[in-house]
Amino acid sequence: MKKRLFQFTFIAFLFLTHTGFAQELYMPRNIKEAYEKGTRSKDGKPGKNYWQNHGKYTMDITVDAKTKMVSGTETIVYENNSNNSLDNLVIRFVNNLHKPSSPRSGNVSDDFLSSGLTITTLKVDNEIYKEDARSWGTVGIVKLKKAIAPHSKATINIDWNYPLSKESGREGQIDETTFFVAYSYPRVSVFDDYNGWDKLPHTDRQEFYNDFNDYTYSVKAPKNYVVYATGDFLNPDEVLQPEFAARLKKSYSTDEILHVANEKEMKSGAVTKQNDWNIWKFEANNISDVCFGLSDHYLWDASSVLVDKKTNRRASVQAAYDVKGTDFVNSVKNNQFALDWFSNNWPGIPYPFSKMTAFQGFADMEYPMMCNDSQMGDPIFAQLVQDHEVAHTYFPFFMGINETRYAFMDEGWATTFEYLIGIAEHGKKAADDFYKKFRVENYINDLSTEEDQPIISMSTQVSGAGYGNNSYGKASLSYLALKDMLGDDLFKKALHHYMNTWNGKHPIPWDYFNSMNMGSGKNLNWFFNNWFFTNNYIDISIKEVSKNTISIANAGGFAIPFDLIVVYGDNTTETLHQTPAIWEKNQKTAVVTINSKKQIKKVTADGGIFLDATPANNVWGS
Repeated sequence: MKKRLFQFTFIAFLFLTHTGFAQELYMPRNIKEAYEKGTRSKDGKPGKNYWQNHGKYTMDITVDAKTKMVSGTETIVYENNSNNSLDNLVIRFVNNLHKPSSPRSGNVSDDFLSSGLTITTLKVDNEIYKEDARSWGTVGIVKLKKAIAPHSKATINIDWNYPLSKESGREGQIDETTFFVAYSYPRVSVFDDYNGWDKLPHTDRQEFYNDFNDYTYSVKAPKNYVVYATGDFLNPDEVLQPEFAARLKKSYSTDEILHVANEKEMKSGAVTKQNDWNIWKFEANNISDVCFGLSDHYLWDASSVLVDKKTNRRASVQAAYDVKGTDFVNSVKNNQFALDWFSNNWPGIPYPFSKMTAFQGFADMEYPMMCNDSQMGDPIFAQLVQDHEVAHTYFPFFMGINETRYAFMDEGWATTFEYLIGIAEHGKKAADDFYKKFRVENYINDLSTEEDQPIISMSTQVSGAGYGNNSYGKASLSYLALKDMLGDDLFKKALHHYMNTWNGKHPIPWDYFNSMNMGSGKNLNWFFNNWFFTNNYIDISIKEVSKNTISIANAGGFAIPFDLIVVYGDNTTETLHQTPAIWEKNQKTAVVTINSKKQIKKVTADGGIFLDATPANNVWGS
């Protein structure tokens, strides 16, 4: 019976989709072409001709704590799985953001600036290239002597170096002997099916778009420096003294929070092998990036948590922080809760990696298996920030989101999960209050036209608060509105369909829309058009109240959920919840029928976290 019902739903969905009764969503010409070529499919799955390129990176990286230079020797085996011959090789080096000539969204200090990348060797299939990277921005284009043929591999060798910026942001010097080393290696930029080479220059506003690659790498660090990094730690016995290696290994299989190394032990030089340099080795496969931090005085806590109850798989949870980093004392405990909660609630997919490390820095930024968070002096706020960064594990690291163009596809979800786990941690009122204050109030109270740009607008083309609100608050509200409309069970079923379909791949917004349609068995295009392709905002009002009907006007246009709180003449109260489905047929006016013969004394339309632009007209009566 269930199988027949699913078949009926699927056939009905296809009928609606292909007979013209379903609302079509706007699609740019290059995206249309991808669907026409069959690399994308309107059933929400990768098309029969889908492909993506892949790199196998082997790197030996050295950090000189005295000169503050990072240098590396790198071999990339690059697979061109497309049907295109690649005449150029596009190399991305995000750290060139520190060069004075690179584009940025605002002013920076002299301590932020540096000379950028120097390439001492560049070879492609043993052909030597004399590239002067000093002329590059965050993207360099190498004209190849021999094209990389379709469905073939090329071997790229690069020797390089760059200085760590004195002022730390997403990476750089934290203090004189603590460094966060991210975006630290030249990488092949993404070549995809809908835009070709990703040549967009990086700025300090935009985030990232990377291929899923395999990494084997080492970090050569001075004596007494501990290295914390993306990936599995391959050689603890070679770089740690036996007692500390044993503590770390014990942490991999216990819920107990262990102090792998305390302040006294770090300062005494008792933790690492006493070689002048130690080589720390790591490995991570099918991942979009790797990074690491190192310090000679940070405290080191560790434990683990069960993230997959079906397989009994655990993930290591670690923290590295200064003795003054009071926000980080409970970091491991908080991340044990977060990894468990995300794995079993929302999104409800087991944490996919082997480790999560919180490193005290300045960025409040996510990286695969790591977060670089600042000391705020507020443990509750610090926990929420850490939750947000850890939530990014799923978007963009489990799903290969193009954050540069479509930041709402990852920031909106991290904001949503941040809100939902906040309810579990601090209660609904506290979570609602925080969400309204930090995610909605600035947006809804800003009357500038940029605030109402469609969410689908490319993130590179929306600036200031418009970028932040489209990426975080408005996108998150759309996801929460859809959750309200579908109900938790169906919403999770559709979300899992989308995530399982596109895990390890590069979904774009239309893949999300189509996958959610298919996963829910409903055509939701009217909803997606309402939230993503319009200049709507949030503004409903009570238009008219009669004996048993209440008319609601939607001047803002967004299909939001809301509660009608009805006070009757006898002072009894009834709350009538309305899901966004009430706006499907008419997105400007809705009528709610009251199943009561009592006289209506007062009506309030309350959107909760969906804050209203004009709350005064949300009340009728007294």
